[in-house]
Amino acid sequence: MGHNLNQAKIMVVDDSVTNLKLAKSALADRGEVFTVPSAQRMFELLEEVKPHLIVLDINMPGMSGLEAIRSLKARESTKEVPVIFLTANADVGSEIEGLRLGAVDYLYKPIEPTLLKQRVDIHLTILSQRLDLERKGEELRLFNENLKRLVVEETNKVVRLQASVLDTVVDLVESRDATTGDHVARTLKWMETLVFALLARADCPTEAHSWNLTLLLQSSRLHDVGKITIPDAILKKPGPLTPEEFEIMKSHANSGAEIIDKIAQNLPPSEASYLVDARVMALTHHERWDGQGYPLALSGEQIPLKGRVMAITDVYDALTSFRPYKKALSHEKASEIIISESGTHFDPALVEVFKDINHKFAQV
Repeated sequence: MGHNLNQAKIMVVDDSVTNLKLAKSALADRGEVFTVPSAQRMFELLEEVKPHLIVLDINMPGMSGLEAIRSLKARESTKEVPVIFLTANADVGSEIEGLRLGAVDYLYKPIEPTLLKQRVDIHLTILSQRLDLERKGEELRLFNENLKRLVVEETNKVVRLQASVLDTVVDLVESRDATTGDHVARTLKWMETLVFALLARADCPTEAHSWNLTLLLQSSRLHDVGKITIPDAILKKPGPLTPEEFEIMKSHANSGAEIIDKIAQNLPPSEASYLVDARVMALTHHERWDGQGYPLALSGEQIPLKGRVMAITDVYDALTSFRPYKKALSHEKASEIIISESGTHFDPALVEVFKDINHKFAQV
């Protein structure tokens, strides 16, 4: 037996003293045998002893074996204890009822010692195997809990690493272009507002429901990382850009994707997954619904949904922010422009979402 039941506690319940002596003698080498003359006395003894197996006579004065097994199976402390019935009568109805109530076996009187020992051994072995399975199940549960804890710890390490990379790169970008102020922080908040509003709609694209929002929102902070490559004379110019300068400025979308690719190359795949969203938004947030954007001149749903969402928040911030060469527009005017460019600059479906919740942009 796997679980050590070589010294099992066996309770034999019978109103016959002869049967009790015979059973105790037969089972003496199987463990500790408790002989009990009635079901009532059995329940008193169960307050002190928890047996591994009970051999229970069906026909006893006072409480019968069938009544006793009902009570045994109703108790939390004894419901799992195997019960073997003893009976002097080949009563099929009683056997069926006993098995239905939870008995594991039947033995007929007079007791045959060898058969009694064999039946007891069989059911102690079954009990031993069940206890072993329960123990292994508990060990597996604890192992899984520890594994989950380790996964959470490792995940938190990765998240902290990701946040550190993001913070460092974002700080570098914003330090290069002081005129944009807290552009990244504001677009992050507006991105969150627009995405949650999109997810709340009945017509929300299926794709959006699969997004990891934490990664998506944090990754949006890298949408302008390509500006690191733009010369100061253009990036910090206090006036409108010439056509030639604007072409150079437009290169920041491709440059952003390339920078993110380089960062990802130096990280294990499990730690670089958050950069997938960042690359999409860096590359496509200047694409237009009508195909007149850059750098790929994508149109309509060719533009990734994440890029289309980022486009609205990026333009809204540009419109409502002060620049040396322009005044900041009011929330109302900026919203009017975005709504008017539905189907040209912006995804019409996303503009409908923006219409419903743009008042929340003003609160940021």
